[in-house]
Amino acid sequence: MGNWLSQSEQTPEPGDLIEILRGGYQHWAVYVGDDDVVHVTLPPGAEGAGAASSSLMSVPTGKAMVRKQKLQEVAGDNGWKINNILDNQYRPRSPRIIVEEALRQVDTVIEYSVYTSNCEHFATNQRYGQAESRQVLDAVATHSVIAVKFFRGL
Repeated sequence: MGNWLSQSEQTPEPGDLIEILRGGYQHWAVYVGDDDVVHVTLPPGAEGAGAASSSLMSVPTGKAMVRKQKLQEVAGDNGWKINNILDNQYRPRSPRIIVEEALRQVDTVIEYSVYTSNCEHFATNQRYGQAESRQVLDAVATHSVIAVKFFRGL
């Protein structure tokens, strides 16, 4: 999967998925070239919308904005890595199609749900035509194990 690195230590190609470490979760973006990424972030008017790369983990509106920004602006001081996470499961679309589809959605407001339509769903849908979020699946699995252990202890 690669190491968490800084911008100077990696060279993404158009269509690559970028995973950004944000503490308790990862933020996902699609690299479109010229050090730019397309990603899902706070919608206009949301608290803190001036910081376009802010967290969506607690967005109450169910809406998000697709934006194009410089990778370093989105990552900030956080580590990031190229992570084409589902390449072993799905055939990636061509880089040209990935980039065109991502750019077509820039400046649009979309539905947002941490569980069913988050930044990772957006990124994987651009690359594979399949919207999936491994971090959601991992979180659900972890909570299920905890629940089973809790109820067995009762």
